[in-house]
Amino acid sequence: MTEMHEAPDTIQEPRLWSDGRWTAKVIKNEDDDGWAVAMTLQGESEPALVGPWTMGRDKKNPKPLDVSAFHTLVKTASEVLRRHEQQLHAQLNKSVTIVAADGQRLRVALNIVPDEEGATATLRAEDAFGQEVARVPVSPAFRLTAASATAWADSGFERPR
Repeated sequence: MTEMHEAPDTIQEPRLWSDGRWTAKVIKNEDDDGWAVAMTLQGESEPALVGPWTMGRDKKNPKPLDVSAFHTLVKTASEVLRRHEQQLHAQLNKSVTIVAADGQRLRVALNIVPDEEGATATLRAEDAFGQEVARVPVSPAFRLTAASATAWADSGFERPR
């Protein structure tokens, strides 16, 4: 039995292109007389990227979208999303390496899980072999530094206040 896959809804108009995943829409730039292009990922309410768009030959209307421009815009918008995800991951996942009072080298990690109801966070310590030594819940506002990680280890891994 052969599976049937529907082709994504494609739109190829001068001011609107879509491949079913990304949509490029040329819009009037509200700040001046020029034009802008907004790149929106399917299912998102806000564009991932809004940037200037080239004027056409008549210097009044926008240059029409084409396949090359669309692919470049998709690549750029995808990169913007990827960088945003990396930045968010870095904000939510931090780690430091310390040497505890007993001479043991530890990697201490703070992992924050965002939630509309209220974020949660976990502080975790691993030994040099990656084995978990301790894990405690902490406030998402906990500031992980080498000093706070060392103090936690030296306290016998008691939950920080």
